[in-house]
Amino acid sequence: MPVRSHRPVLTLTLAFAVLAVSSLTGCADGLASFIVQTRNHQGDMALANQNFTDAAIAYRLALRVAPNDAHARAGLAAVQLDIAAQQYTLSKFDDAFAALDVAAKYAPNSVRLAELRTELEQARVKREIVVSNYPTYRETGLALRKSYAQLHVQSNAIVSTLQRFDYTYDSNELLKAIRQSDELGAEVSKLTARLGNYRQLVEAGSPERNGSAPLYPGASLLPLP
Repeated sequence: MPVRSHRPVLTLTLAFAVLAVSSLTGCADGLASFIVQTRNHQGDMALANQNFTDAAIAYRLALRVAPNDAHARAGLAAVQLDIAAQQYTLSKFDDAFAALDVAAKYAPNSVRLAELRTELEQARVKREIVVSNYPTYRETGLALRKSYAQLHVQSNAIVSTLQRFDYTYDSNELLKAIRQSDELGAEVSKLTARLGNYRQLVEAGSPERNGSAPLYPGASLLPLP
């Protein structure tokens, strides 16, 4: 009996296999594109709302799927630049520079990055000069911040007293709230006067009035950043 050839069957099978792989590859590419677009949109929305944490997470997830996606890279760089600017306003120079270093990985030629880095470097130099010449400025500024934070505690105490009155309608609670409010007002007035005095000292380039003398005349002091 003649031997039948199986080549047509094998050829057809291989053709179906190639079509199946191509179809799966196309689906995978489509799914990856959908994920990247979704993450980028989430990042854009979070960034618009200044939710830098969620924005960074969204862009990083997009980059896991597509490491070279231009939108995600630009978005993550923008987030890091915003974080750097935010940390700069809080005088957290190390954190600000760390954020700039991350941004540089995704947007090394960013004009904003270069400008912000220059501004940060200049501000840090000025700050170090002031702190080294007038170390009491740092101590005084910290003490003022703590005192103003304490005002928040006193204010919450008044709110708690008023809440108790809402349940008891005891006029003694109102009397207590009035005393607390008077104390708060007196503390605010005292801190305001102290803050004004601190500003005058800084502008004059003078140390705190603790008997010490400035190392240099006031005119040589660079302005605070």
